[in-house]
Amino acid sequence: MIREEEVFPIGRITRQRGTAADLEMTFTDDAIDRGDSPYIVLRLDGILVPFFWEEYRFKNDRQIILRLEDVTTAEQALRLVGAEVLYPLSALPEDDSPTTVTGLTGYAVEDVKAGKLGRISAIDDRSQNILLYVEDPQGKELILPFHEDLVEHIDTKNRIIALHLPEGLLDIQQ
Repeated sequence: MIREEEVFPIGRITRQRGTAADLEMTFTDDAIDRGDSPYIVLRLDGILVPFFWEEYRFKNDRQIILRLEDVTTAEQALRLVGAEVLYPLSALPEDDSPTTVTGLTGYAVEDVKAGKLGRISAIDDRSQNILLYVEDPQGKELILPFHEDLVEHIDTKNRIIALHLPEGLLDIQQ
């Protein structure tokens, strides 16, 4: 059985392609290309289900076209649309680090003063003012700025980012 702490989110299945069983996945982390896992994990009805992949190719810098073993019809593929895609932590190289800021999705976030804040659920990097969307343990969303001056350290092995947030920033979002 796959446990939540053994995987991290890398994207979402966004659509089934044409009449084939191919799937399109929007990714926030290119771990599928950096790691060596023969499978990905989909969250289906709250359950983590492994799927071995046959092949994948990059459509652009945010999307992958993916073919999974045992998903042979368009109907089977259509049932997977909307599923969150996760990747096994154990399949990443020891010295792995994200190649882009969006690769921080799924990292735990800590503030040097406030402590644990939650996990990064999304990153908005469409402008120079990068924002981290952090979901706290109660399900509340925090929106935090991301800038190299605020980063205390990044622990890629344990997938934790420690920030030194400006005084009062967390109080605004209460």
